[in-house]
Amino acid sequence: MSFVAAIDAAARRKASLLCIGLDPEPAKFPAHLRARPDAIFEFCRDIVDATAGLVCAFKPQFAHFAAQRAEDALGRLIAHIHTSHPGVPVILDAKRGDIGSTANHYAAEAFDRYGADAVTVNPYLGRDSVQPFLDRGDKGVIVLCRTSNPGARDLQDLDVGGRPLYQHVAQLVAREWNGNGNCALVVGATYPDELRAVREIVGDMPLLVPGVGAQGGDVQAVVNNGRNVQGAGLIISSSRAILYAGSGEDFADAARREAQKLRNEINRWR
Repeated sequence: MSFVAAIDAAARRKASLLCIGLDPEPAKFPAHLRARPDAIFEFCRDIVDATAGLVCAFKPQFAHFAAQRAEDALGRLIAHIHTSHPGVPVILDAKRGDIGSTANHYAAEAFDRYGADAVTVNPYLGRDSVQPFLDRGDKGVIVLCRTSNPGARDLQDLDVGGRPLYQHVAQLVAREWNGNGNCALVVGATYPDELRAVREIVGDMPLLVPGVGAQGGDVQAVVNNGRNVQGAGLIISSSRAILYAGSGEDFADAARREAQKLRNEINRWR
């Protein structure tokens, strides 16, 4: 099953457009976990097991693992999701983008080493920098378009032939790069007007929308501006607000409650 089909199937099966970002920060872990040698894996595994019934995807953030020399934990976590929660896609948030053989290696890293179902990529170097990802028709390629950070406007809003650069990226991906039907776009929840503009350009293409929760994106605005004609087409990601909802030994239960609350709020506006 392709990534896009898998996301759609999971969203229907779970009645959920929620994606949980797995961004481990050991300093924020519950006290009973911090000294454990495999704390990063155990923390993320427990969050996954508590919330898998509520999500359409999980999104581990590569740098949060690599900075802690926890690449092995990342690989085991993705394998655990696939084994214990089949049908829940894994998006590796790595924002890759390079040329030549390096791009080939980045694609192999994401899909073959780590077993991710999709990966985020940066389009700034042009099509050849993402072609090795695009060629993997069974895998998802999620292209940065209009990101959620305040500095996004520095480049993404620049005028390119009478329209902002992010709209040019959206059209380019939708019309020219999506030959295998495996593309999606990243559009931040903190920019609902831009989200609407991208939806109008790309039709039913999936949109990964970070920025709800700790970053302050408004759920109603995201759903109203970003859903497709079927009331879906969104992968709405929240990380810190769910991961660190609790600080005691019941942290996974607290995460589940927060995830359920957010999933229900998303569905309220669908």
